[in-house]
Amino acid sequence: MEPDRPEARSRSKVSATAIAVIVLIAAGAYGLDQLTKHLVVTNLTEGEVVPVIDGVLQWQFVRNSGAAFSLASGMTWIFTILATVVLTVIVWFARRIRSIWWAVVFGLLLGGVLGNLTDRLFREPSFGLGHVIDFISTPWMIPAIYNVADICIVSSMVLFLLLTILGIGLDGVRLGKDGEPIGAKRAEGDEPHPNPEP
Repeated sequence: MEPDRPEARSRSKVSATAIAVIVLIAAGAYGLDQLTKHLVVTNLTEGEVVPVIDGVLQWQFVRNSGAAFSLASGMTWIFTILATVVLTVIVWFARRIRSIWWAVVFGLLLGGVLGNLTDRLFREPSFGLGHVIDFISTPWMIPAIYNVADICIVSSMVLFLLLTILGIGLDGVRLGKDGEPIGAKRAEGDEPHPNPEP
């Protein structure tokens, strides 16, 4: 039996759209991350604190050798390897995505991972051991300094959890508690008999 060609074309179109969304969001997140880091490095002195909104937001330039939010300092090479693995997984999964919301998740994650990986690969002190540029400080909310890439990664995780809780798969179909797609029509002959025999 030949496949439903219009349906196949529709799925291909949705997949292409999802990939385009991933690329655009990843490029935007990566570009914004690298631009802000460049501005920080060229305009601030390391350790300098610049109040933006009193008690709420301030810029504080630090070089982070650890993970996101300045955690696990001194383990740069481990996070470089992990980021490379995550990047590979994202690229591999991208072809399976049909949902625009999942495309947003992967786009944010890809842009964030690339942003910090670029720092680890090309910034001082050496290739693969570079320190990530952090500069956003919100001490009232979280006692750590972070950057745009970290925000993108955390945002992707929050959206990931939300989509998972809602039961929305990579194909955009929402599943019910029974594992069946919500709103899906029963196939002809699948309706239960109104008066089943005991």
